[in-house]
Amino acid sequence: MFKIRKSKDEEPTAPGQVRIKKKSRVPGVMITQYVEELPEGMSTPDFTRKPIAVTIQEGKMAIFRAVVTGKPTPTVNWIRNDGEIDEETYKIVYDSSSGEHQLQMPDVSVDQADTYKCFAENEYGKAIVTAALNVIEVGFKKNRAMQQSRTAVREIPEDFKKALKNTVDMEPKEEAKPQIDDKFWELLMSADKKEYEDICSDYGITDFRWMLKKLNEKKMERHQEQEKVVERLCNLKPIEMKASGAAEFELEMSLRDPTSKIFLYKDGVMIPFDADVEVKHGLKQVGKKFVFSINGVNPEDAGLYQVEVDGVKIFSTDLKLPTADFLVKIQDVTAEEREDAVFECVVSQPLTKITWMGKNIPLEQGDKYDIIVSEDMLIHTLVVKDCLLLDKGIYAAVAGLKSCSAWLIVEADKDQNAHGRKKVRKTTRAGGGGADLLKIAEEQNAKIQKEREEWIAKAKAEAEVAAAAAAAAAAEKAEAEAKAKAEAEAAVKAKTKTKTKAKAKGKTKAKAKAETKAKVKVGAEAGEDADKVEGTTDVGEEGEEEDVEEEEEEEDVEEEDMSEPAESTSSESKKQVQAKDGEADAQVADNEEEEPVQEKKRKRVRTGPLVPDTVIDPGVYFTGGLSDVTAIIGTDAELVCKLSNEECDGVWYKEGEEITATDDICIVKDGTYRKLIIKNCKEDDAGKYRCEADGRKTEAMLNVADPPRINPDDLAEFKKPVIIKTGKEAAFKLSFVGREPMKIQWYNEGEELLEDSHIKIEKSSSHTRLLLTKCQRKTTGEIKIKIKNEYGTTEAVTQLIVLDKPTPPLGPVDISESSSTCIEFKWRPPKNNGGSPITDYILERQQIGRNSWKKLGKIGPEPKYRDTDVDHGRKYCYHIMAETDQGISEMMETDDIQAGTKAYPGPPSTPKIVSAFKDCINLAWSAPSNTGGTNILGYNVEKRKNGSNLWSLVNPPDEPIKEKKYAVKDVVEGIEYEFRVSAINISGAGEPSPSSEFVIARDPKKPPGKVIDLKVTDSTYTTLSLGWTKPTEEEGVQDEAKGYFVELRPAENPEWGRSNSSAIIMTSYTIMGLKSMAMYWVRVVATNEGGDGEPQELDNYIIAMPPPVRPQFTDKKIKNFMVMRAGNSARVNFNFQASPIPTITWLKDGLPVGKRVTVSNSDTSSQLMIPSSERHDTGIYTIIVKNIVGQETSSVEIRITDDPKPPGPVELDENVSGTVTVSWTPSPDEKKDDRLHYVITKRDSVKRTWQTVGDHLFNNKFTVINIMPGRQYQFRVYAKNDMGMSKPSESATWEVKRKKETFSLNLPASKDCSFETPPSFSVPLKMRNSPESYECYMSCAVTGNPRPHVTWYRNNISLNTNTNYYITNTCGVCSMVILKVGPKDSGDYTVIAENPLGRVECSTKLVVKD
Repeated sequence: MFKIRKSKDEEPTAPGQVRIKKKSRVPGVMITQYVEELPEGMSTPDFTRKPIAVTIQEGKMAIFRAVVTGKPTPTVNWIRNDGEIDEETYKIVYDSSSGEHQLQMPDVSVDQADTYKCFAENEYGKAIVTAALNVIEVGFKKNRAMQQSRTAVREIPEDFKKALKNTVDMEPKEEAKPQIDDKFWELLMSADKKEYEDICSDYGITDFRWMLKKLNEKKMERHQEQEKVVERLCNLKPIEMKASGAAEFELEMSLRDPTSKIFLYKDGVMIPFDADVEVKHGLKQVGKKFVFSINGVNPEDAGLYQVEVDGVKIFSTDLKLPTADFLVKIQDVTAEEREDAVFECVVSQPLTKITWMGKNIPLEQGDKYDIIVSEDMLIHTLVVKDCLLLDKGIYAAVAGLKSCSAWLIVEADKDQNAHGRKKVRKTTRAGGGGADLLKIAEEQNAKIQKEREEWIAKAKAEAEVAAAAAAAAAAEKAEAEAKAKAEAEAAVKAKTKTKTKAKAKGKTKAKAKAETKAKVKVGAEAGEDADKVEGTTDVGEEGEEEDVEEEEEEEDVEEEDMSEPAESTSSESKKQVQAKDGEADAQVADNEEEEPVQEKKRKRVRTGPLVPDTVIDPGVYFTGGLSDVTAIIGTDAELVCKLSNEECDGVWYKEGEEITATDDICIVKDGTYRKLIIKNCKEDDAGKYRCEADGRKTEAMLNVADPPRINPDDLAEFKKPVIIKTGKEAAFKLSFVGREPMKIQWYNEGEELLEDSHIKIEKSSSHTRLLLTKCQRKTTGEIKIKIKNEYGTTEAVTQLIVLDKPTPPLGPVDISESSSTCIEFKWRPPKNNGGSPITDYILERQQIGRNSWKKLGKIGPEPKYRDTDVDHGRKYCYHIMAETDQGISEMMETDDIQAGTKAYPGPPSTPKIVSAFKDCINLAWSAPSNTGGTNILGYNVEKRKNGSNLWSLVNPPDEPIKEKKYAVKDVVEGIEYEFRVSAINISGAGEPSPSSEFVIARDPKKPPGKVIDLKVTDSTYTTLSLGWTKPTEEEGVQDEAKGYFVELRPAENPEWGRSNSSAIIMTSYTIMGLKSMAMYWVRVVATNEGGDGEPQELDNYIIAMPPPVRPQFTDKKIKNFMVMRAGNSARVNFNFQASPIPTITWLKDGLPVGKRVTVSNSDTSSQLMIPSSERHDTGIYTIIVKNIVGQETSSVEIRITDDPKPPGPVELDENVSGTVTVSWTPSPDEKKDDRLHYVITKRDSVKRTWQTVGDHLFNNKFTVINIMPGRQYQFRVYAKNDMGMSKPSESATWEVKRKKETFSLNLPASKDCSFETPPSFSVPLKMRNSPESYECYMSCAVTGNPRPHVTWYRNNISLNTNTNYYITNTCGVCSMVILKVGPKDSGDYTVIAENPLGRVECSTKLVVKD
């Protein structure tokens, strides 16, 4: 059993625990913390997904879901308010993959409706959340109060009198409304009015008047809330599935504040969304239109979606996914061109519509496609009309999340006569499920009906059990009341009443009983419950206390009657209730007159049940409702519905008015089917029709369409083919009827005809005419008219045949026989016969080499000819023309055909040298694969010397070689020969074979010796290069080597294998495909015509690896310092070379790098990457590359930093007059960054520009000098590091007030002054080094009064008159420019300035570099 605890019991608190209430991020979750301070890393439980209220239909599965967090992991428990959770009816499930806790209730029942709590608890606290479960009763149990009301009507009147007595002082009960889930109201406020009925049905709401009143109130409240955030809200479209598998809903709204935040909730839980529509939940905004999308919909996405703006609910919509599956999937269909293709499938649940897809495009009902749904809505059909080759592809049927697909294969028409023109539309259909599909659908429909009947039967059984329990309770209550009555008999006998008073009382009681009976009857008819009946009857019981005492006596009598046994059927109990009404009235009068009569009444035994049978028949209901019907005007329309009872009659209404049978209206009752047949429909017959039976009703619309229609006689006349000759005109006319406006289109072979010089189209409201002038043969084909209006489309097809002479016959010809006595061949008929059958073919023949043609005449309509008048070996050419009634075609000329060709054999195989000696060479070959159709008579062998172009025959010409081998003895020793062979049959010698290899006529050679100086020249991990010297040649012992084989043997394999399949002539070879670091043995074998020599092995095994190389870095410039911004990735690459492959180690500050660092190594490089760098990653990173030869290291300093934070407040202080000491609070980054320093700038009120007065300051204080009194100063302090400067921290304005002093002026005695001064250089010349061909600039500054005269000299030669130098003197600045410096310009340069008061000079040296 699960852990059970009553929800009302207070949670115990352990000793030492506290109870601190906390707020959760999820609304509705209450958290209690047990400790004052949580340890580091620990947390109290909380819900990231809380269970939400569920309203579900009885019999389905209800699931509460919750996801909790907390450390340590909390334990989760479930409890309910009233009742226990047991293993039989509840399942507690935990999904470890998603971390979801579930409380499942399969086959949920009404008694499980309750408030449930979910507890999540660990040692630091607990979290609690509640959720309500509402269960909707189905079938006739939807309204239990109605059942009780019906049952109360069947009670006897005495029971009502007792009820009246007991309820005198009671106030009428206020009618209790059912608990409605908030989800119900959210859906109604965003739904269209036509959807109200379906939503109320889902939530079991039957009081529509109350619902509408309540809905208006909630809409007003919601509207007032929405006005605060939204200016305008319209075009609310509920969620719907798209063909792509996504779901979308949309709305248009104008936000009062464009910065308002929009939230999306699912079942009360906020879900994230993105502007990218490719994510799971997307939002696309176009102007004021918002489109929310849910991509990749799966069953878990079903639920209530709500849009909120700044906490105000704007729109709600419910996503429901159909649970139907495909019992029969669509199958591949192979259809012929111009034929209809049919796809059919069967679904497990009735669906009004499924989605059809063709080539990933949704298909709609129209001219190309027919979408059909069967009456039981289980069979769905797609008809692809008039299949063309372009229609080939994959078609799919989609029902919710389920789908199936199949191929449509369109086969081209193989009729050669129709080649090149459009085919005629076929009336046949390909595909379809047939009888098997109907059988499966009927079985599924029967299964669905059976489940529905079982559902009703189950509900009836539950009602019977409830009624039996109520009867038993009533019997126990009656027995207890009988005992109380016996005790009250003595008091009844002791009281005496006058007869007059008794009669008056009797009249009063009789009147009260009559009123009670009438009111009970009215209440039962109106469907009111027992409480209302009781409240009504209280009004008729106002009297004196004496009347009340009288009633007590009568109640005792009634209680005795109620204690008697009750055994009868429900029909008998009804009669007894009526009898009891009369008996009760008589009994009241007898009790007032005589006591003995009253005792006799008490002994009466009841023969019927106190309470009638309470099992209520659900009554007649519709098992199949009406469906909308569209009928064509003038045809019959039939509306059909199906009842559950054959006996019940149906009443038909049109637009609320009852319909009776007339000549044009038939009302048919066929078993459980009720039909309304309207004959010869007119436009007035359109409207809404309703069928009512036993208080139930079903409605449907009848639409009367007036599509275009064609008179059958006119259509038959139109379909007759029109036959004309080329160049003539053809006319087509057709009359029709239908509602205007109508669109008329004419087509020729599927292409629409538009008016031009040769096409005239006339149109009117009742007929149309097509006139084609100057028709050509290509106009032949299908003429189709399409007439369309709002109600439909009609088509008519005819054929136009334009007669003309045929086109030429088609080649090439197919030669059936070509012998010495005859030539037989055939050809293909003309591509176009001109509309008339071929009557004859006309032939002409020419013998090649002659200019004349011989007429062979007409040969008949068969496209073949046999010519027996031929000469052997001659070639002939033929002209072929086709003839019809319309004329003779152009000619077709055949290729040259030879009579009796010779067949020579093919070439034999290449001759093989079997052996060679100085006087004989032995050859062998194979017979040719092509013998020319006859036996091989022999072979000819030819020889040719090397370097010669002449082939000579070895055997005599008249003595062919019979065998496939031959010994050639006509050879000269030492000469090199090649040979070829040709086969001979009855036709002669065929083509010769390919030439053999060259062979020298000499005796066989000796095998060569061992190769010399075998060594390894190079090696890698996968290759090995060898080199050697050819073996020596010793006559009679070992001959010259003609080639070499390299053999290889892995160390673990005892067998040698050859690396080269054919001998190589080079004395070097590279072995490929070795295994890295594997051990191998290698040897080389020399070979020649005499065979293989002895192998030569390497002295030792070799290892597949490059030559050992000490590790060394190959980068030309290796970085040793890097600065990176925090948060960015840092990468360091080192390229190296080493052999064998080295081991690579990275260190940070001498220690191995952490797990955050990613190292990627290859054979020649290594990369270190820090994905998201942080400041603590700063350090010196060292790479160590090491192998067996040695090791190499390199280091790089990586500094991770960020833009520095500005310093704190700046303070100013004057410690020394004329200075200011600037101090500031350090930047928060100062401790993190040892390279951080400060920069100080100042600005005064005069210059108003910022000047740097201090840089690279590593302390927090600086003294600024030259502070002038009377000026205002401002200072800025910046923090600066490797990434840049921070924002400044500014100081307050600093000013030293200027002290005003008394102005006094002491003028000295005036003297005559002279402003004349001798010349002097305020700025002398500087040394110059200038590259050749560059510009050189020299300058100096001269002062003096009067203005000095300046002269330039080079090597004591004046330059003032030299045009190669540009000399200027502006305001005492003397300058000289040499535009293009050359070697000749090198030397000493002197400037002399002189005036009457003196003379000065200044010198420099110019060096011109090469």
